[in-house]
Amino acid sequence: MTNDNSREGEVPLFSAVLRPYRSMGSSGFKAVMLAIGTISAATSIMFLIMGAWPITGFLGLDVLLVYCALRMSYRSAKAYEEVVVTPNVLTVRQVTDRGAVKEWNANPLWVRLDREEFGEFGLQQLFLVSRGRRLAIAGCLDPQSRASFAAALSAALWEAKRGPTRTMFG
Repeated sequence: MTNDNSREGEVPLFSAVLRPYRSMGSSGFKAVMLAIGTISAATSIMFLIMGAWPITGFLGLDVLLVYCALRMSYRSAKAYEEVVVTPNVLTVRQVTDRGAVKEWNANPLWVRLDREEFGEFGLQQLFLVSRGRRLAIAGCLDPQSRASFAAALSAALWEAKRGPTRTMFG
């Protein structure tokens, strides 16, 4: 990423790229589709032998629908969020699976982190709030990862609000 803040000589206090988790890789996808296709083909042959040939079309349609659902899930995994905190700017870039970019910039001194937590479910939603604007972030993370991310981001915002510190050498 080319960050405009890095050109100004600012070192990021915090930087993270959040991506949706997909537990099944491409080999898993192929294995699942092969298993579903095999089961559907065997069942279709059984129904053809019994004379219920229209059912084979519906079984083929099921395989097609599972394929389309999994492909859509993989396509949505291309979306990501990029969060960078420097002493002067908090930047959030949200990129959709189709490549549309939405960028949100704010002064970290004026940013507050709002959380929506539910006792047994943990941290459900996380928002950045600044001067009347509210942005939902980290929606792709599970509650535990979202809580960890919120703690790290809170620490970075606190560091930005604290400002530079002086070190005495003596």
